[in-house]
Amino acid sequence: MSKKKYAQAKPFFESAYKENPKNFETIDKLGEVAFYTQNWDEAIKYGKKMVTAFPKNADYWFKYGGALGMKAKNCNKFKALGMIGDVKEAFETSAKLDAKHINTRWALVMLYTELPGIIGGSEEKAQKYANQLMNISKVDGYLSKGYIDVYFKRYAQAEAHYKKAHEIGHSKTTYEKLYDLYWNKMKNKAKAEDLKNDFY
Repeated sequence: MSKKKYAQAKPFFESAYKENPKNFETIDKLGEVAFYTQNWDEAIKYGKKMVTAFPKNADYWFKYGGALGMKAKNCNKFKALGMIGDVKEAFETSAKLDAKHINTRWALVMLYTELPGIIGGSEEKAQKYANQLMNISKVDGYLSKGYIDVYFKRYAQAEAHYKKAHEIGHSKTTYEKLYDLYWNKMKNKAKAEDLKNDFY
């Protein structure tokens, strides 16, 4: 569903919510609408309702963590600092509840990779979740390890990981990650062109 369609659907879900504020399917949909229309406060509000009502649902914790994370990314640094703990808690709760939740582990890989060490960033923790991804899906495992390597400018290691991901997955995603590495990071146009010719 496009952003425009989500915006159009909002009044329908709001009126259903007024009629029955205990309809959790409607609350979940309102949370999705708020997320896709980038209304982070509303997305957090509905997300909080869902995790309170269903504390054992990994998906709802993931969505709630995503809303908190996006608000933290888009607000001032001091406010963001105060939210980091809640973002981590939401994603880590989701990961504990569902041992095979790929999106949650990706979120944790990115969070721990990108956060400065002084506020809880940790490559060790990022690698822990990348290893968990490796056990669930080899493609995601190699892509996540490549992602960490790219972040820390270890391009040769990133290439090895992305190549393995591409060998297994041979998808548009694996191709784009490897192509971007060659073209934008390693500035190796020849490898990028070879990859493109091979893929297409």
